[in-house]
Order: sequence, then structure tokens, then C-alpha cells
Amino acid sequence: MSALQNAVRTHNGVTVNGFVLTPVIDKCEGCDRVREFEEEKFCSSYPVPERKWAEGRCNFATHVKIDTKTAAKVNPLKASKRAAKGR
Repeated sequence: MSALQNAVRTHNGVTVNGFVLTPVIDKCEGCDRVREFEEEKFCSSYPVPERKWAEGRCNFATHVKIDTKTAAKVNPLKASKRAAKGR
């Protein structure tokens, strides 16, 4: 993990390019975007990681894989018509 570039410790917390960063939460462990600065871990893509996980999965998370093999819903009426036509 490389350090955050241009990061500065201020009285508000760690600041990078005008954004105050908050430390990552436990759900962020294993993500490629986590960076370490002065013994603390921060997200390199979003300043408040807790908010990204509040409504479900973080869209920046590189360690969480989504299941793309969901079966498409088939309308039974259309399926029977296709079967009758011989398709």
C-alpha cells in the first residue's frame, strides 16, 4: 500500500487536496483502494467510506464481486407461444 500523496494531518483530520478523509471501516478491508497514512487506513477514492456502505455495497469496492450470472426472467406466455411456433 502506498502512502496518500499530498496528505496533511490537520486539526480536522487528514486532508488531501481540500477533502477531509475519514478512516475506512471493516467492510473496506481487502480493497485495492485502501491507502495507509501515519498508521491509519483511508480510501483513495472517497473521503467518507462509511457513507458508501450505508445503502448496500460500495461501488468503488474492488474486493467484492457481484454475481452476473442471474437467470433472465422468461414470460411464460411468450415462452409457450415460441414453443408452439417451433422456435
